[in-house]
Amino acid sequence: MRVVPEPHTGWTFITNHARVLAVIADDPNARIRDIAAHCRLTERAVQKIISDLEQAGYLSHTRAGRGNTYRIEPGKVLRHPAEAGLSVASLLSLLVQAEADRTAQSRVGADGNRPG
Repeated sequence: MRVVPEPHTGWTFITNHARVLAVIADDPNARIRDIAAHCRLTERAVQKIISDLEQAGYLSHTRAGRGNTYRIEPGKVLRHPAEAGLSVASLLSLLVQAEADRTAQSRVGADGNRPG
């Protein structure tokens, strides 16, 4: 029996749609169950988010065997008027940089030295 991820309560800075898009940007062949686990969402929620992103033209997919290969439209502009001119590529580059910084930080030990 598969365990459903524990939901997060309260608000967050990054939406679930942005999280799902970032995971797909990292791995265009990611399975829905893997996206759900990474984002701490249910598979049903991820399916709905992917459907939203496809309907809005931010994402498309092609069937690849038993899975999907996703394609992100990097030039597509974000929907909110306050983000006018900010593209999907710009958003993803910010998220990727933040993830790279976080990964590098976790490799540095408490004493400031790299482990090993």
